[in-house]
Order: sequence, then structure tokens, then C-alpha cells
Amino acid sequence: SSQTVSSPLSSTEEKGPEPGPNDGPGNQGRTREVEPRARSRPFSLRDCLLKYPLFFSNLLFTVLGLVVLALGLWGLINKESFAQEKIGQISTDPMLVFVMLGLVLSTLCLSGCVGALRENCCLLQVFSATVLLLVAAQVLAAIVAYSLQGQIEGYLRSGMLAAMVRYQDDLDLRFITDEIQIGLQCCGADNYRDWEVNMYYNCSAPGVLSCGVPATCCVDPLENGTVWNSQCGVGSQQLDEFSAQSVIFLGGCLGGMSRWIEQHTGLIGAVGIVLLGVQIITLFITTRLMDNIQCSKATR
Repeated sequence: SSQTVSSPLSSTEEKGPEPGPNDGPGNQGRTREVEPRARSRPFSLRDCLLKYPLFFSNLLFTVLGLVVLALGLWGLINKESFAQEKIGQISTDPMLVFVMLGLVLSTLCLSGCVGALRENCCLLQVFSATVLLLVAAQVLAAIVAYSLQGQIEGYLRSGMLAAMVRYQDDLDLRFITDEIQIGLQCCGADNYRDWEVNMYYNCSAPGVLSCGVPATCCVDPLENGTVWNSQCGVGSQQLDEFSAQSVIFLGGCLGGMSRWIEQHTGLIGAVGIVLLGVQIITLFITTRLMDNIQCSKATR
């Protein structure tokens, strides 16, 4: 009878794959599937130049936003604006502007800070979209301000007269008005007699302030050069301009504001362009960083 001789090749095929060192008895004869290792995102110099400047700049502005927020809350609490009798007027409180500005700034920059550090595209998209909206809003505001520059003086006059009406009742408006009058050496909106709109400085008022102006209108509010004389402007509205000019500033603050803006137009424009440029650069860096993250994920 003929014997079937099996070749070494066929016997090898029949035996199957050699067991590996980690193959147990139950796994012998099976083909191991080696799972590929998850590759981490490669780090490059370009990532460093995009990621960390974005992170640290947003961290800085997050801290700044928290400081502004704390300042606004401190102002509201210090003036007891949350009291039941004052809660109805909180919407017109200047400190609310600081609260809203600090809240928006800190939240926005925190999303950019965490998004850059964690390479989270969702947070970076929210951050970039918000920055884009802010850039568009600033450009639109500049266009509107330029087109309505003839009416801006009227808005400023109305705002200052409203602040003068509430001068004795609102500490923030008093501080702002005093700083404007001291800084620009002016008194009232158009002239010193505008203070008649205030119920305490009105000439028909019964108090000691009747027909007077605040001490910040005085040419020399320091008595003997050392003591602040809060009564230096008493009765000034009853004086003619010739007599009053040695005691108080006659010119209104609107004219001083106009002159200050004309003198610093170049500086104001430069600051605005720099701020807008920083936001555009931030938007560009954020977009590039998101592209790098998405490209690296696609190649994994």
C-alpha cells in the first residue's frame, strides 16, 4: 500500500500558528489581534506659540474681570443697593455696569483660558464666536458714533444734567461729577448756573446750599491751602460772571470735554485701534489652534 508522505510545509500549515508567550492553554491556536496604541497629540513649537500665549493672556484678563466684578459688587453692597427700599433703583446704578462688565469679561476669558489649556474645541468655538461678535459690535459702535457725532453733545448734556439732579443722592454720580469738574476745571453742563436743576442748590431751596454750587467748582477749594472748604461755592449763582470768576469756574464741562477730545483725538484713535487689533490677533490665534487640534484628531 502506498504511504502518504506529508511535506514539512503542509505539516507546518496543519499545526497552525505558534503560541505566544502570553497565550494561555485556552488561547493556543488562536490568532492574536494586536490593538494599536492610542497616539497622543504631537507637541510642536507651533502649538507652543499658539496655545500658551492664548492661555496666559486669557488668564490675565480673567483675573482683571474678577477684580472689576468684585469692585462692582463691593460698590453695590457698600451703598446697600440690595436693600428693599433701594432695589427698585438698582437698574440705574453705575456700579451695575462694573458688575456686568466684570461678569462678561471673566466668563469669556475663562472659557478661552480653559479651552486653550485643555484643547477643548467647544470652549474655543464659544470664545472665538463671542470675540467676533464683540469686534463687530465695536466697529458698528464706531460707525454709529461717527455718523451721530453732531448729536453726541446733546446726549452728554442730558446725561450730565441727570447726574447733577441726583448729585446729593447717589455717591457714584457725585464722585464722577466731581472728578470731571476738578479734572476739566469746569462747573455745570454749560455754565455754573446749571446747578439750579439740583433741588438742594436751587435758589428756592431752604437749606444752606441754596443758590450755591459744589466745592469742586471752586477755583481754590482749600481754606488756607490745607483744609477743604465745602462751603466755598455757597451763593455763587447769585453773583455776576465778573464777581464769580474769582471764586468758581464759569465754563461748563461740555465745552471742556469737547476740547479734551479734540486734543486727544490721536491718542483715543490709537488706543481703539490697538484694542481692536489685539482682539483680531486673539481671534486669529484661536482659529489656528482649533485647526491644529482638529487636524491632529483626524490623523489619529
